[in-house]
Amino acid sequence: MSADTRTKLLEGALRTVTEQGIAKTSARTIAAAAGVNQALVFYHFGSVDELLAAACRYGAEQRLAGYREGLARVDTLAELLELGRHLHTEQRAGGHVAVLAQLLAGAQTQPRLAPATAAGLTLWIDEIEKVLARVLADTPITAFVDVPGLSRALAASFVGLELYEGVDQEGALAALDALEQLSGLLGVLEDLGPVAQRAVRARLRRSAGRRGQGGPRAGA
Repeated sequence: MSADTRTKLLEGALRTVTEQGIAKTSARTIAAAAGVNQALVFYHFGSVDELLAAACRYGAEQRLAGYREGLARVDTLAELLELGRHLHTEQRAGGHVAVLAQLLAGAQTQPRLAPATAAGLTLWIDEIEKVLARVLADTPITAFVDVPGLSRALAASFVGLELYEGVDQEGALAALDALEQLSGLLGVLEDLGPVAQRAVRARLRRSAGRRGQGGPRAGA
């Protein structure tokens, strides 16, 4: 019964944030959404902030569970982006984008929400990192890509697109199209012959070396 009550509170918290926003989320409104006594918020979680933190992780775990199988089947960057499009559509339709937006906004004024919100995003980042490491392993750019950093960049881009779509839907779709064009460019590199691939690697290596030295100096 205790576990059932905790789940009700977690789901009630997510529903309250979605429907009423972070400013109107309280022990009373969460308890009403969960259909339980308000005192149980504090009994199980100690505070509303702790409940929201747990709800953020819970929500991310629940959504990610439905995509792990699909992520495990991804073999190309294009497939990853296609899955991202599908995820984008489902997340917005399910109201999850609204929850994320509210939690990100709340974390600006309630610092205790920040680690939990980041932890929820990290669950996705870790899965994306596994896919990128596998997808890029045999490509000409694998030695020059910071996979953990790229995973975070993709996750941040996805979050930004989710929120941006609310004010410019066409612009968000154009951004997704641009990412697909980049995946097409990687496909072209993979189709190059061994001599051309060696030339690309050499050029990338020189470029990386210049960045490591701070780039060309003025007047050089």
